[in-house]
Amino acid sequence: MTLQEYMRILRRRGWIIIASAILCGALAYGISFFQKQEYSATVNVSAVPARADLGLGTTAKDLLRNFAENIKTPENAQRAIERAQLDMNPYEVLGDLQVEPDSSTYTIKIEARDADPEVAKLMALTIADEFVEERTQYYAQQDKSDRLEVKVRSRAIDTPLVQPKPLLNAIAGAVLGILLGVALVLALSWMEADLLRTPIAVERALGLPVLGVVPVVGNTKEGAAQTVPPPRVSSPKTA
Repeated sequence: MTLQEYMRILRRRGWIIIASAILCGALAYGISFFQKQEYSATVNVSAVPARADLGLGTTAKDLLRNFAENIKTPENAQRAIERAQLDMNPYEVLGDLQVEPDSSTYTIKIEARDADPEVAKLMALTIADEFVEERTQYYAQQDKSDRLEVKVRSRAIDTPLVQPKPLLNAIAGAVLGILLGVALVLALSWMEADLLRTPIAVERALGLPVLGVVPVVGNTKEGAAQTVPPPRVSSPKTA
């Protein structure tokens, strides 16, 4: 298709794309108010080797993944619930808990979410404290040079609202609506691809030049009045 044909399609059906973007954006904005409110609290736990040694550093990086998996156990969650005195069950905690190791910084990120920002903060800090105390007790039995120094980097953490975000959802919905609108316009254009509506389409399909075009005449009286009558043919004169 040529650029002129694309512009013609946009002039004819561009309203479909606009309507789809507005509809999807408004729908996403409305759905946001039915989402459950959630606040996020993130605690960073540092696990740094006690000495600068390549072998110990590599071991520490490998252990971070194991530490993260051990934190996300029902038993550990239950201990944190009892310590924080929360009315929750371990699987509710684990459902709102994310633990990600970062070997590049020797850090474990513990993120807890809850409808109450203070509960989210308390849960993240308590789980981090449980892990730090368990590792500290373990490494106290090891040689000091082979230990990992495990500690909470900072207890001053923020609890931002992560859900819902109506404006962000509306923008995402509008973008999705544009994509759906473009897909619909392309589908309609593809369905009409076999119809010979323009001289260009006729020439492309038949490979022959168009010599003339029959104009469309309406059925109104004005159209009938403007119809050019056929020319009269004079009879030949007799000798």
